[in-house]
Amino acid sequence: MIKRVLPYDGLLHEVVEHDGVLYLGGIVAEDTGLDMAGQANDVLGQLARLLKTLGSDLSNVLQATVYVTNLGEKAELESAWRARFADAHLPARAVIGVADLGPGVKIEVTAIAAGPQPA
Repeated sequence: MIKRVLPYDGLLHEVVEHDGVLYLGGIVAEDTGLDMAGQANDVLGQLARLLKTLGSDLSNVLQATVYVTNLGEKAELESAWRARFADAHLPARAVIGVADLGPGVKIEVTAIAAGPQPA
């Protein structure tokens, strides 16, 4: 069964769950006035909170795709990333430079995570 939660603006569901796997749509910073470090922390915090509400956490992230508008700011992203993910739980990841993510948006993250495990 496919479960879709958190519809957004008639365009997508923020999370789609299938067979215990969570597919999370693009997450961007709530405050686009922040620098890359601030936006990365914001996005990863949102990801952590969203996973928690779904019975999962950052240690269950399997894969992430990170879109950034300036690869020159990747060091700031890496700092935020290392602060959120323990070495033993680093997901597979790609960082992709893009021309535009919207006004003020520096980073967008999609992720795939294991959902809650049966007892």
